[in-house]
Amino acid sequence: LPPAQCEVYKLLLGGGFGRRGATHDWVTQAVQIAKEIPGTPVKLIWSREEDMTHGRYHPVTQCKLSAGLDAQGELTALHMRISGQSILAGVFPQMIREGKDPVVFQGLNPPGPEASIGYTFPHLLVDHAMRNPHVPPGFWRGVNLNQNAIYLECFLDEVAHATKQDPLALRRKLMAKSPKHLAVLNAAAERAGWGTPAPAGVYRGLAQTMGFGSYVAACAEVSVSAEGKLKIHRIVAATDCGHAVNPQQIEAQVEGSFAYGLSAALYGECTVKDGRIEQDNFHTYPVLRMDEMPKVETIVMPSGGFWGGVGEPTIAVAAPAVLNAIFAATGKRIRDLPLKNHSLKKA
Repeated sequence: LPPAQCEVYKLLLGGGFGRRGATHDWVTQAVQIAKEIPGTPVKLIWSREEDMTHGRYHPVTQCKLSAGLDAQGELTALHMRISGQSILAGVFPQMIREGKDPVVFQGLNPPGPEASIGYTFPHLLVDHAMRNPHVPPGFWRGVNLNQNAIYLECFLDEVAHATKQDPLALRRKLMAKSPKHLAVLNAAAERAGWGTPAPAGVYRGLAQTMGFGSYVAACAEVSVSAEGKLKIHRIVAATDCGHAVNPQQIEAQVEGSFAYGLSAALYGECTVKDGRIEQDNFHTYPVLRMDEMPKVETIVMPSGGFWGGVGEPTIAVAAPAVLNAIFAATGKRIRDLPLKNHSLKKA
């Protein structure tokens, strides 16, 4: 059937968060059914079980990091080697050039308008070993910025503690040439009270990144009980998206980003058995509950000159801010997610 003879009506129905972009297999399925019964209207609705087990999935990745230090304990070099699946190879293979996926380095790029690293290292090498399994990949809200922020922000926290530096002070030194990154980090740290005593039993962690054209930072406050139960009390987040047309909408997006990002950090996991995804509903794929949601304080600080997004970048700082706070509370470094697979009893 020629495209000129087709009419498409696009309905506004909920969020997509990546699943509704690039691939439209449900449309193909509906058309194939309609072809078998000409003249009969077809309404196709997938059950939640069908949706969750027949989706596209955020790739598993890992990263090996190493740092060079001088005699004074200052960072002189950073090497990040990322290994994992390429989303582009599975969704838009025509965009792969010479076996390389540039989107893998989201948030780690040189200074630029979309997703730059924000830190200045005398020597920096970031490379990627592409390994593509048969699980179909897809764009998950935040895309590659999510894991890259975890790698970099948690590693810098480790470097700070290994060299007996304050994590904020170390970042400030490395961000001297990135004023917009530094501004959101300073704003979040100041509002959270970084450098002043936290409430008894509460510990703080920092993270920052830049993606989708916006600069974001967060400070998380957590406690961990003697039994290892985690409580996320408060998140202070700062966002510079250039221009703020509707500040209340930005606040809502930031709050929702933490509900989304913390759900993934705490519980998000899809496992494959006998060629099938095992998780098929909320009893096997839990999400953050209302009584687990921390208080979120949002600082909207548009600096003008550009238009950035607010729906995705903040997700990326949720996990690393909490992971760094968990280390402060327990002395434990959690290097893979979700947290539900780990004991958080103090080391």
